[in-house]
Amino acid sequence: MNMKFKATLLGLSIAAVLPTMNMAQTPVYLDTSKPIEERVKDALSRMTLEEKVKMTHAQSKFSSPGVPRLGIPEVWATDGPHGIRPEVLWDEWDQAGWTNDSCIAYPALTCLSATWNPEMSYLYGKSIGEEARYRKKDILLGPGVNIYRTPLNGRNFEYMGEDPYLSSMMVVPYIKGVQENGVAACVKHYALNNQEFNRHTTNVHLSDRALYEIYLPAFKAAVQEGGAWAIMGAYNLYSFSEDTDSGKLYKTQHACHNKRLLQDILRKEWGFDGVVVSDWGGVHDTFQAISNGLDMEFGSWTNGLSAGTRNAYDNYYLAHPYLKLIQDGTVGTKELDEKVSNILRLIFRTSMNPHKPFGSLASPEHGQAGRKIGEEGIVLLQNKDNVLPIDLKKARKIAVIGENAIKMMTVGGGSSSLKVKYEISPLDGLKNRVGSQAEVLYVRGYVGDPTGEYNGVQTGQDLKDDRSEDELLAEAVEVSKDADYVIFFGGLNKSNHQDCEDSDRASLGLPYAQDRVIGELAKVNKNLIVVNISGNAVAMPWVNEVPAIVQGWFLGSEAGTALASVLLGDANPSGKLPFTFPARLEDVGAHKLGEYPGNKEELAHSKNNGDTINEIYREDIFVGYRWADKEKIKPLFPFGHGLSYTTFAYGKPSADKKVMTADDTISFTINVKNTGTREGQEVIQLYVSDKKSSLPRPVKELKGFKKVKLAPGEEKAVTLTIDKKALSFFDDVKHEWMTEPGKFEAVIGTSSRDIKGIVPFELR
Repeated sequence: MNMKFKATLLGLSIAAVLPTMNMAQTPVYLDTSKPIEERVKDALSRMTLEEKVKMTHAQSKFSSPGVPRLGIPEVWATDGPHGIRPEVLWDEWDQAGWTNDSCIAYPALTCLSATWNPEMSYLYGKSIGEEARYRKKDILLGPGVNIYRTPLNGRNFEYMGEDPYLSSMMVVPYIKGVQENGVAACVKHYALNNQEFNRHTTNVHLSDRALYEIYLPAFKAAVQEGGAWAIMGAYNLYSFSEDTDSGKLYKTQHACHNKRLLQDILRKEWGFDGVVVSDWGGVHDTFQAISNGLDMEFGSWTNGLSAGTRNAYDNYYLAHPYLKLIQDGTVGTKELDEKVSNILRLIFRTSMNPHKPFGSLASPEHGQAGRKIGEEGIVLLQNKDNVLPIDLKKARKIAVIGENAIKMMTVGGGSSSLKVKYEISPLDGLKNRVGSQAEVLYVRGYVGDPTGEYNGVQTGQDLKDDRSEDELLAEAVEVSKDADYVIFFGGLNKSNHQDCEDSDRASLGLPYAQDRVIGELAKVNKNLIVVNISGNAVAMPWVNEVPAIVQGWFLGSEAGTALASVLLGDANPSGKLPFTFPARLEDVGAHKLGEYPGNKEELAHSKNNGDTINEIYREDIFVGYRWADKEKIKPLFPFGHGLSYTTFAYGKPSADKKVMTADDTISFTINVKNTGTREGQEVIQLYVSDKKSSLPRPVKELKGFKKVKLAPGEEKAVTLTIDKKALSFFDDVKHEWMTEPGKFEAVIGTSSRDIKGIVPFELR
């Protein structure tokens, strides 16, 4: 290939790249036929000390420097994980004012996880990766896989639920889909970022067993199975002990430069060869950032230019302070070369990869992908008397109540806030689908947050309403009395203290007096449907009075279309909950044991947000359904729950053997038949129960699942296979995974509580 043409393909200037090189010979680092490791070594050998240091810290809000002299480009990141963030100014969070940076918003990751369908996860990653590639981004800051420990965590909507196995299975296809586009998936927030309250100063204490069994598996799968090219550190601190020559040494370090998390586990145990990126403002110490595995520092002094400092980026922990320590001999260059090698490897995989596709932005195909994912993730929680789907042959008047029927949900919530090409509201989606077949009347019902702006992106909606709570309620009740169906769209929104970054919810209950509205509507209409728009579980004191309840999530650009499709029966709901809906907050281990949101005495005496607050995960491995099973608590709706408009019958499960060995597998088969009149999808879930163990274990744990589509009358044999990994637990004394011979049970069901059969087996 002509050298000038090849350089042009890579976005390089041949005059700038090779001013003193032999024009007839391609440098190894520019020769894409060479192995990446050879290219990394060659590029590193050509760089000056100053050029290397510059690559390890930001130069703007979302970029870090390249090496112009060598034609090595900058690295550009963008927020995800639900869409590509609009462009901001170089040194400010305000909008850059572009007119061509509107995107498709995809459903929040709680919805994706609720599909229980890895194919949907791949479609999601591929689609959002195409948008990131088109916008010339090298790193997509997502997906998120922090475990759902408490329903008060304001950022739960960005994650994949409470179960480490489900999260692991869903994160891998997302990563592969993104990275096929030459864009790095940056899996976050590593690790233990399980709350937003005091997120910079919460110091997490937990057993190694809980760390390895609950909080790390999805990250490990992202690295070893998904091949993630980047990992983002978390804001919180994590305390650990390590063996030294003088005995055990106790350390407390922020996750963005935590030796145990980044060096011992991520690099040494898992073999991660990608880039560790700090969360914005997550770095606090130069020496720890040098030594403990951080590669790229972003967002320290997040205002970019600070008072009295010409260029704050040069004063980042890994900028001039790092350079000075090397120049005066305090630290060496070994760690620097490792960091730059990781960054170069990222660049060769992304921006300097000549084989990456061109991508596309806000295409009709992307809109349809979002709709499809939304339809599969919507969960039918309750459907007494088959109120759903809505029968338009019997519907003359449909009353729609609630602010969430009209409020844009793509703006707000923190860094995942988007500027979208379009967003179809639930009300508009319903009207578009119903057309002239029935009258659709809308009234407000309640007033929540009338604002609609985040970082300069404005919804353009005027949601102000000065009427009193009583006036709004009276109007809603009156319009609902003679309606054939009443649909209440409520739940949470993306305002502070709801589903939003940097704050946790104040309570499990619904805000804005919605419980009162729902209760009164239930009194006047027997065909009431409540659609809960949220990324979190909510309390439902009216659950026994409302016939139909739908978990509607944050569904992105196609929200209204997807919801209407399910409510009218065009799509048969097949979503399953990726987390437990507790009846009370006290039914959650993190709250029952009194440690959330941290040590009470320290919180009481804390004078400012800079005080470290210790928090012990006293519930240990018993998170979500594991806690409910252990304490024999009946949840409002269990993990894995979700209904359908059709019915399924199940045969008796069987195993291909009664005894398995440690180097063997065992398969379980159950027949499932669609006994209804509609095509539908069902998720068969396999849990494993250890009947006797040397350490306490959960009653059962999810270890397999399969989603199957069945036509009316169709029957399929569903087989799920496991190996000894599914039977193992982490022994934190021996610091290894253990599999003990003994008796086990395969528990097969359609939720953690709806069990269809149990098969005993033995491991020898």
